Amino acid sequence: MLYSRLFGKSVRQVPRDARATSYRLLLQGGFVRSLGQGLFTFTPLGMRVVKNIKHVIRQEMEEIGAQEVLAPLVNPREIWEESGRDELIEEAMIRFQDRKGHRLVLAPTHEEAMVELVRQGIRSYRDLPIILYQIQSKFRDEARVRCGLVRTREFIMKDAYSFHSTFTDLNGFFPRMFATYRSIFQRCRVPVIPAQAGVGYMGGDRSYEFLMPCECGDDYLIQCDTCGYAANEEVAVGDCPVHEGETHPIEAVEAPPEDDMRSLNALRQYLEIPRSRMAKAMLYRAADAVVMAVVRGDHEVSEEKLTQVLKKPILGRAGDDILAELQVPGPWLSPIDLPRRDRVHVVVDEVLAAETSLFAGCNRPGAGYVNARFGRDFTADRVADVIRVPEGSGCRHCSDGTLRRMRAMELGNVFRLGTFYTQAMNLHVNDEHGRRVFPHMGSYGIGIGRLLAAVVEANHDERGIVWPPELAPFSVFLMSIGKSLSVRRTADELYRDLQGFTLYDDRYESISHKLKDADLLGIPIRVVVSRESVSEGLVEVARRTGAEPIKVPREDLVATIRTLLEELEDV
Repeated sequence: MLYSRLFGKSVRQVPRDARATSYRLLLQGGFVRSLGQGLFTFTPLGMRVVKNIKHVIRQEMEEIGAQEVLAPLVNPREIWEESGRDELIEEAMIRFQDRKGHRLVLAPTHEEAMVELVRQGIRSYRDLPIILYQIQSKFRDEARVRCGLVRTREFIMKDAYSFHSTFTDLNGFFPRMFATYRSIFQRCRVPVIPAQAGVGYMGGDRSYEFLMPCECGDDYLIQCDTCGYAANEEVAVGDCPVHEGETHPIEAVEAPPEDDMRSLNALRQYLEIPRSRMAKAMLYRAADAVVMAVVRGDHEVSEEKLTQVLKKPILGRAGDDILAELQVPGPWLSPIDLPRRDRVHVVVDEVLAAETSLFAGCNRPGAGYVNARFGRDFTADRVADVIRVPEGSGCRHCSDGTLRRMRAMELGNVFRLGTFYTQAMNLHVNDEHGRRVFPHMGSYGIGIGRLLAAVVEANHDERGIVWPPELAPFSVFLMSIGKSLSVRRTADELYRDLQGFTLYDDRYESISHKLKDADLLGIPIRVVVSRESVSEGLVEVARRTGAEPIKVPREDLVATIRTLLEELEDV
């Protein structure tokens, strides 16, 4: 490819919001361009990298017997109602009607579409197991986009789905998919940590994420510094210290009349009570219930843990309409003196339940209680672990480990869905005894754009990107120095020898400009033709990784490049 003809060249200035290293370098190098908030176009350079990532994924998926399909991005809304997920995904899924009034959605994921496909395609348990995968666009109307390709609204995903006649067969397949994912990420040169994760609106009973620690990530990884236990912060467990002290009778307190207290937390601060001694109540919506989660003031509620406790998805925080219906003021919410208690399912965190003296509200503005205690002054329908475990907590999986919290980027996930979808959508076969069985299902995803961003985050230096050889848009960056006709002629001839895997910088630019672009683009091998090298019958060859350049005879150039690429692939 001639650089002069390449659409989407490098730029020096990028928008101020391009803070993530990967986003900045991909913009500067001309790999992506923004079309709008959370919407990106891959340029020819970017498409070549995406194509190489897809090639790696296809090779690995087909190694385990997966077959590629392609489901529509637009799905009938009826199949989402059939699975029960239509009511679980609110603003994130776009719903619309076509000109004939058919109700449709832009699929944020494709479990329903794949179940429908398999429902039409299998007749017997002998057709199982089957593994299908696709590389397809999806759309989620994300409330917050982040760091370029890390969290977008429209994105490309490799999603795979396996169907098994028994749970044992599904469970036995998981290690194979784990090994496949590890191989994909290893070939892409990104370090990942498998971690326990929540199932969210995906359903099922178990999931794991593959997380890469990095500052531009949109997740948090909790990991033990001793035994290596790893989990997403939404499901991580740990031992939090509990305050021990004397028990006193509960006592009512009120804000002074002259103070305009706007929340229970403001009253806590006025009374100089530590946040860790406060009972913080949060109200949530579930499919058919209103849920109050009560945690310590220095802790945060995990909606995923709350979902697991209730066995029904949490749909978000309760709005003003629910607060008004329950006759409770949001900023002063409390499990004590709760009106309409019969309408609210109260869940108290197990750490809070062990505290002996708490500051709590009374569902009345400007007032509260001190010395409150669970079991004596308020009760719950359930006591369970429903908090995001704080950094520094003790590890439950070893004797002396401490949990550390780090920002991370989710690159892939695997879900053990069981019969969640197949039962809901009546996908069944008869087993060898003629009994009706619902296939057990797994779902496995990798975000292509996120993976591309992660590759750059993990493979760059102060000068630009350092693409792994298997993913690089080109293997060779060829450039000439100066305006000598003999130099130009030699470079043109070398380009003809190296076509197919070479980007030839044929511009009449300064050497510093060309070298900066070569480093920014991160192509593994750089070949430089100069007047000196032409007079000597040699060509200068260098690796992008910074090794000293070498001079080789022109007739040995192709063999030298192949050797260097093989060495880079073995690193």
